Amino acid sequence: MTTRRHTFLSRRLAGALLGGLALCATLSGAAAAAEGQLRIAKQFGVVYLLLAVVEDQKLIEKHGKAAGLDIKVDYVQLSGGSAVNDALLSGNIEIAGAGVGPLFTLWDRTRGRQNVKGVASLGNFPYYLVTNNPAVKSIADFGEKDRIAVPAVGVSVQSRILQWASAKLWGDKDFARLDRISVAVPHPEAAAAIIKGGTEISGHFGNPPFQDQELAENPKARIVLNSYDVQGGPSSSTVLYGTEAFYKSSPKTYKAFLDALDEAAKFITENPDKAAEIYVRTTNSKLDPALLKTIITNPAVTFKVAPENTLGLGQFMHRVGAIKSAPQAIGDYFFADPRIDTGS
Repeated sequence: MTTRRHTFLSRRLAGALLGGLALCATLSGAAAAAEGQLRIAKQFGVVYLLLAVVEDQKLIEKHGKAAGLDIKVDYVQLSGGSAVNDALLSGNIEIAGAGVGPLFTLWDRTRGRQNVKGVASLGNFPYYLVTNNPAVKSIADFGEKDRIAVPAVGVSVQSRILQWASAKLWGDKDFARLDRISVAVPHPEAAAAIIKGGTEISGHFGNPPFQDQELAENPKARIVLNSYDVQGGPSSSTVLYGTEAFYKSSPKTYKAFLDALDEAAKFITENPDKAAEIYVRTTNSKLDPALLKTIITNPAVTFKVAPENTLGLGQFMHRVGAIKSAPQAIGDYFFADPRIDTGS
């Protein structure tokens, strides 16, 4: 019988437990997973709705059985790209869920070893940098007393997009200008700080639904930066990725996972009300269902597995020296699949 477990690990705890193992794995390569084993790391937010539907509807198990395979699926809740990357490199998970920035970092670091690449997109979502400081009209107005909350300073996709925006404003040499006033805070805590006010956190570069809650619940909150404006249009900022060993040694499990994601994307698009109910139930969210449906049906949001508009961030990261290798095409940093090869 297929079983599933849920585990919550904070970024700090995950780093302590997995950091040492990650170094060993980086040097020796993570062991290949056996067919029928799938451990998935996810983080907070509606951007992980595809995984919530996959889990709730047992779609991986469904597609595995169709291929004659009984798949055991475990889910691990983490916070921050660093913790997720540590878990992947240590061999504690097969699938990492994080921003495309952490993907590029790991793709570059593991070339010729674990050869980490993308598996699929979790869809296109605009990410907002929200502030409750009335003096801040643009990122140029953040001062030394301000603090900008991101999942992981310097490595999360929000932090990378903020660096890209800084480079466009002040030049590549000052791309990390706002890192010094950025702090690593999980999205739920950062959203609470923006809504309540009165803390050192005056900005939060988040994702749905946290950014939407901030705007709805604090009349002083407003958008300072939209990720789509920096990236040049709708983009897949949050993705799933894994090692070459998993891709090659577990083809049936890998295909069942992609088939499950594809089915979940269609389900959400066709059944937004049901998808919203699944998210609230599986995450114990207190989010207003009406607000959640607004997020899911936002014309700027698209649920699909093919990545879109990701290459530019990787090329920026190479230009400023954040990664050594320059990605040239989607096939450089995503594993081959007919559904993925059409991405960008």
